[in-house]
Amino acid sequence: MPEPTPLTEAVDRLADRFRAMPQSRLLAAVPGHASRATAVLALARTLAAVALALEGRQARPFPDAGAFAAGDQLAVAGHDLAAALAALGPAAGAAAGSAGGGGDSTGGSDRGSGRGDREGGPVVLPVPLGSLPAGDPADGAAVLAEALAAVAATAELCA
Repeated sequence: MPEPTPLTEAVDRLADRFRAMPQSRLLAAVPGHASRATAVLALARTLAAVALALEGRQARPFPDAGAFAAGDQLAVAGHDLAAALAALGPAAGAAAGSAGGGGDSTGGSDRGSGRGDREGGPVVLPVPLGSLPAGDPADGAAVLAEALAAVAATAELCA
């Protein structure tokens, strides 16, 4: 099974930054988003949708609880994805080992880098949700690597 600890640590660090951020910074615009809070909300929504897809469940609405809740929403969504990845089972362990240390690894797929558009587009995790088989262990390592890259890109965008 993919080791989800790097993902939970990364989302916790970013969530903590948002919990401590003053309102003026939370609400300040960043490229491609109305505010830092909306950038983090977009990431949280994507992580939650990917977690549901890995579990074989339909995506559902992810509420906007306001700028001051963005960090908490990211933490919850990131931990949900980590739990979904951990639940893939032991067969995913071999795939996770080939993903490297996460972070910048993209697995060479044509799904994109997960880093978002540095020219100002939204940061999204480019996993085609309809193509994820429920609980497919082969995709666990790639999803983990792309999620880590998307969290890192959002952190950089919102710095």
